[in-house]
Amino acid sequence: MGAGPKHPPEDKGLTEVKRLKYSVAGEWKDTASGQYMPITDSSTGHVIAETPCCTAAEVEAAVRAANDAFPGWSETPVTQRAQLMFAFKAKLDRHLDELARMVSTELGKNLAEARGDVIKAIEGVELATAAPITMQGDSLLNVSPGFDTVMYREPLGVFVGIAPFNFPAMIPFGWMLPLAITTGNTLVLKAASQTPMTSMRLLELLYEAGLPKGVVNLVTCRRAEAELLLKHPEVKGITYVGSLSVGRHVYQTAAAHGKRVQALCEAKNHALVLRDASLENAARVIINSTFGCAGMRCMALPVVCVEEVVADEFVAYLARFARELKVGCAYDPATELGPVVSAEHRKSVEDWVTKGVEEGAKVVLDGRGVVVPGFEGGHFVGPTILDRVRPGMSVGDKEIFGPVTCIKRVRDFEEGLAIMNAGEFANGSCIFTESGYEAREFVRRTHGGMVGVNVGIPVPISVFPFAGHKNSFLGDLHVLGRDGVAFYTEAKSVTTRWFGPVAEAKKVGTWEGILTRT
Repeated sequence: MGAGPKHPPEDKGLTEVKRLKYSVAGEWKDTASGQYMPITDSSTGHVIAETPCCTAAEVEAAVRAANDAFPGWSETPVTQRAQLMFAFKAKLDRHLDELARMVSTELGKNLAEARGDVIKAIEGVELATAAPITMQGDSLLNVSPGFDTVMYREPLGVFVGIAPFNFPAMIPFGWMLPLAITTGNTLVLKAASQTPMTSMRLLELLYEAGLPKGVVNLVTCRRAEAELLLKHPEVKGITYVGSLSVGRHVYQTAAAHGKRVQALCEAKNHALVLRDASLENAARVIINSTFGCAGMRCMALPVVCVEEVVADEFVAYLARFARELKVGCAYDPATELGPVVSAEHRKSVEDWVTKGVEEGAKVVLDGRGVVVPGFEGGHFVGPTILDRVRPGMSVGDKEIFGPVTCIKRVRDFEEGLAIMNAGEFANGSCIFTESGYEAREFVRRTHGGMVGVNVGIPVPISVFPFAGHKNSFLGDLHVLGRDGVAFYTEAKSVTTRWFGPVAEAKKVGTWEGILTRT
């Protein structure tokens, strides 16, 4: 079908602009709308592809195809569905470098980070191969004399995944698709309009691995058409990742229409650096967590609360290591900090820095206006450090989604923890200390759903849930882990009784003999 270039251009983006297609019932199709959205090489600013603005009828067709495929797919033995994931994993392993290069090109992550994006997708696929175990229910023999009860987990039907731009491999093909389809559901994936090529290539590989037609369908569209997915009567659940404002709308609308919802929203993760911490090591870890992926991840670490007595020393380390980062073309292997996704996003990040200065923050390192020789059209923002950010400054409380670190100086552990817990988001939180007591207190009392002790990116492996709290997550069951399996399945409890060859007729009680008490 040729969803997109298999390899990013070597000529800094000067190449034919590809017209991408959407996929319904196993076929790649041109949109009837005649309208497309541009995709840029983030390192050059050149348009390299255009993705379709699917019509309402095309989105409807994707749901219909998924619904038609559900009966046959749900009846396919779970062991067979797991075998598809094994075959898909083998494809991903073989195409890892190709996929990483594609992520680097359309998004801007450096090659190491892009490989990590794909590897985390593979990790989600590996979790899905365990479906014959994770879908097992429970049973109890003789719950009452002659009665047995068994609980099964069954798929529900059509699910929808609404993916963000910042992890085009991990989120749609690690968090959403593997568990959704291996538990027996079918899926309509709305790929991110800014970074759809990776998802399209991944779907090609999944078809090569043996995916039946209609089990997964992929569209790109504008908000009006995506709205149909939130209300469609055949859709049973939605997994959404993105901004809080849209996440609230997705949650409220889909839930009001009787659907299950996982809405993973914004974050403003904080770290607390205590005076007894290894400051140099803490700074190196925080450099990775705050500037990695150009800060475009919900598990970035954009705020550091540091005890005042060591703040000057810590900030000096942070600035020194940040200055050492090589800013450059995403697919240059030497690059440590690549561009952000678009010119519009670059402006947003730079505007946030300007706002922070206006609010009274002290600029330690300014990444605005960075230009990479030979890539002057790229969407680059250099590492930025704002010191003396006080509670109440929006730059320290709202998600910037860029390579910007805010320093909040605090008196002690208690003030730092209070500032952290006052925020509206609680995706992750970290502490850097050598005190076991204060680390334990922090773990117990922090509002963060994913917590690190001397760890800057406390994302657990996928056998555990990605467990954001507060306004970082709207819903009841998180992605991945046992939560993920439960989200994509529903419990069915079956109670059985068999009469012997000589049945003694007895009066049937209110609970038919199941409820007993001596």
